Amino acid sequence: KEKAMLGVAFDGDGDRIAFIDEKGNLVNSSLITVLIAKDILAKKPGSLILYSVPMSKIIPDEIEKIGGRTMKARVGHSFIKQKAMEFNSPFGGELSGHYYFTETNYCESSFFVLIKILEIIEREKKPFSDIIKHYQKYFNSPEINFNVKNKTEIIEHLKQNYTSKGGVLEEIDGATVSFPDWWFNVRPSNTENLLRLNVEAKNKELMEQKINELKHKIINYDK
Repeated sequence: KEKAMLGVAFDGDGDRIAFIDEKGNLVNSSLITVLIAKDILAKKPGSLILYSVPMSKIIPDEIEKIGGRTMKARVGHSFIKQKAMEFNSPFGGELSGHYYFTETNYCESSFFVLIKILEIIEREKKPFSDIIKHYQKYFNSPEINFNVKNKTEIIEHLKQNYTSKGGVLEEIDGATVSFPDWWFNVRPSNTENLLRLNVEAKNKELMEQKINELKHKIINYDK
């Protein structure tokens, strides 16, 4: 309606920020992390970029392609800030829309993120959707929550089930199991009595198939 170049939303206390492009489509926070990280790496080559476990594989793909380094961190500001200070990382992002900079002593500053994105749009002289189009290579589920009794047992069940099929296991935060064309992460929430699931795949059909498969396993195991 307004022919705006982008849309921006802040959460109630201002420490999270979300973007939509000029077409009204939500921009995944993994793509915002890639944009800002590439901007920082142009000034600080070889730097370490942090990102939370449920975020897209596009982050290491793009950052390592230009000589940057990446490291996964547990979800939660205390965990990612600790890693940032320990490894002297100039920037990190979370799926939830929290972003961390050395310039702000790793305190979340949504307006700082907004300024960075506006600078990138101004420099690129392209619509926001065109800037991010190059990075939209994977299909990501929203975070899917389950109110289950046996979170630890379910995570263990999924680990055993999928590693027996050749999946590669990481246990930085819950369990992440990766295959060549898809991966999932399942973890207990830090703030609520929930089990959280994220799935990413190379195409939409595979993502939807794996979401349904994992939902079925989680719900049936909890009965």
